[in-house]
Amino acid sequence: MTAGALIEPAPPATDPGRGTRGLARGGLANIAGSALAGATGVVVTWVVARSLGKAEAGAFFSATAAFVLAGGLAKLGTGTGLVYWPARLRATGRSHLLGACLRTGLGPAFAFSLVLSVAVWTTAPELARLTARHTPEFAAAHAGGLRVLAVFIPLQVLTDVLLTVTRGYRSMRPTVLVDRVLRSALQLLTVSAAGIATLWTAASLPVFALAWAAPYLPVALFAAYATRRVYLAGRPPGATSEPLERRQLRREFWRFTGPRAFAAVAQLALQRVDVLLVAVLGGLGPAAVYAVAGRFVILIQFANQGISQSVQPRLAEALSTGDRDAANRFYQVATGWLVLITWPVNLLVVLLAPYYLRFFGDEYTAGAPVVRLLAVAMLVATGCGMVDMVLAMAGRTSLNLSNVLIALAVTIGLDVLLIPRFGAMGAAAGLAGAMVANNLLPLIQVFRSARLHPFGPGTRAAALLSLGCFGLLPWAVTALFGAGPTGLALAVAAAVPAFCAGAWLLRDRLELGAFTRRKSQEES
Repeated sequence: MTAGALIEPAPPATDPGRGTRGLARGGLANIAGSALAGATGVVVTWVVARSLGKAEAGAFFSATAAFVLAGGLAKLGTGTGLVYWPARLRATGRSHLLGACLRTGLGPAFAFSLVLSVAVWTTAPELARLTARHTPEFAAAHAGGLRVLAVFIPLQVLTDVLLTVTRGYRSMRPTVLVDRVLRSALQLLTVSAAGIATLWTAASLPVFALAWAAPYLPVALFAAYATRRVYLAGRPPGATSEPLERRQLRREFWRFTGPRAFAAVAQLALQRVDVLLVAVLGGLGPAAVYAVAGRFVILIQFANQGISQSVQPRLAEALSTGDRDAANRFYQVATGWLVLITWPVNLLVVLLAPYYLRFFGDEYTAGAPVVRLLAVAMLVATGCGMVDMVLAMAGRTSLNLSNVLIALAVTIGLDVLLIPRFGAMGAAAGLAGAMVANNLLPLIQVFRSARLHPFGPGTRAAALLSLGCFGLLPWAVTALFGAGPTGLALAVAAAVPAFCAGAWLLRDRLELGAFTRRKSQEES
């Protein structure tokens, strides 16, 4: 039985333009929130890098990577299931099953998070000795930081899963306000307070871990409140469901979500395991250099996530009703916006790599080749759009799992082979290889199985505009004036207005008008 067996198809949706305008509003809010979260993440990294020694900073980044990995494992793939199924149930007239659907996903994820919290607490000394084996004097503090973070794993999982539910109801505001704005702002305040405290007392890794994780307590409470509100607002009057329906829904939910649970963990491992491997194979110092050099990748991933989370429920509804044209339009328009936002950042990072790293401290400038390699790989990844999410929303979660496992094997294999010899650069090669594999494989599969692709007119225009303004133009300017501070400043001064002017001239092809249409126009 497939994921669609439970649901009878409904007539195709109409007016995809209206959906695009809704996507723009939700996407714009998510992008703005993601930009704030990414920027505060960079500042938090700066505070940690400046307040702690390079080895201690490496221990902090390794501990937070383990925390995120544990949380991703505990969510059991519900980040996809709790968007896909509510959107599908509402689109096909089965809203009376929404309560059963939410209980099916929430309970097991929270219970498993408690188990993992205890496991991380118990094994913290062994994990610390493993990742700090090149600098054993930091193992005790590293274990303390891991134990502090272990306490907050259930709150992290609860926050993420509850906010996923609100996105399944097409409500982007709780994610933006609670996760992007509130959590990021609180983390910035608490970590900054810990950094200021180091002016009078010795830096303490457990204190920084507590400062970074403590905001999950208030945001979990706000996420629960937001979820309750959207559920009550969307619950049909007198909604009831039969036991047979609920049992069938549970089977279908976990049949769809099960492969995605492994894929979600593997996807997180792609983003975080390299920091742990650098710590184990190369030491905490190189791990800190690698984490700082790759921080801009997290910023790009936030932008991708911001657009992806907005398009996900609409794409699920379009595919569930057989409206392939609308699904392809959503995919292409969203990819065009993603390229327009992220390619200039990647190309600027390539141009300004040494100056970007000097922001964190002179000891991190050795990571410039790492930055450039990862930036080029991110051009490929973002050019494919949110292709893994499209594959999952098309019901191909098994393919999604196999792709991520292949990419994870690529990154681990290259890391083990290259890190002992090349350090952070070896890890960058592993991650770059994984990015290419994890985007090109699903790109081929999405086109062959669903005839969807991201290369619409907006995507092509955004790519050429970005390459011209932030690639060719800076190259020409620096060839004339040199690659020193003056030449780079002139290159950026020429690139930014040229890009803005080009975006304005191409606004129709990029469908930027969707961001300015008023709600009354949409409803008319």
